[in-house]
Amino acid sequence: MKVAEIFTSIQGEGKLTGVPSVFVRTSGCNLRCAWCDTPYASWHPEGNDLSVDAVVHQVRVSNMQHVVLTGGEPMIQPQLPELIGQLKSHGHHITVETAGTIWQDVEMDLASISPKLANSRPPLESERNWNALHESRRINNAVLQQFASSAKISDRQWKFVVSQPNDIYEIETILAQIGSVAAQDVILMPEGVCEVELKSRAQWLTKICQSKKFRFGTRLHIWLYGNRRGT
Repeated sequence: MKVAEIFTSIQGEGKLTGVPSVFVRTSGCNLRCAWCDTPYASWHPEGNDLSVDAVVHQVRVSNMQHVVLTGGEPMIQPQLPELIGQLKSHGHHITVETAGTIWQDVEMDLASISPKLANSRPPLESERNWNALHESRRINNAVLQQFASSAKISDRQWKFVVSQPNDIYEIETILAQIGSVAAQDVILMPEGVCEVELKSRAQWLTKICQSKKFRFGTRLHIWLYGNRRGT
């Protein structure tokens, strides 16, 4: 599998914010978000081809119980079931961070599903006509419902990147189409890769969260380390 990086840090987003974790960032993605903060795993995929055994070894020597499989889009990796199976056999807690457009029937302790809103569309002039491709792929209701119902998933969080207040209407439409999503499992996270952007959007986004009973999601790693690799 192609892996952009493996590193230890704290989880900066979602229900497990602050938990020390080892991150396995696979390289390659079926989407191209305009605001993607890991272009080296999507727009221009970098990395090394590693065997599952090699990835497991690096995870094991990190001495971390919590493993975050992220990307790019880890669900496009054919070796994902084997990787998760080996990691679970060693007692690791597995979070899979995904856009929720592709399904693999695998075990997860936490599925972190982040459906992409219209604010993620790349520019019309983007390479390979990614605007049209991205728009046709970014929401897959059948797959989202599989994530919502799978008995192999112990816990879920539905994480949305919010750029403007009106994004809430699209979020509520998506949640209604999925059905049976508890408000406490919905996390709204301000879009941005610097402290100024995050703080500005947090001013109004926290009020939306209070009104809708959703969680507000920080990006703790940005506050601590800035927008840089390996954090």
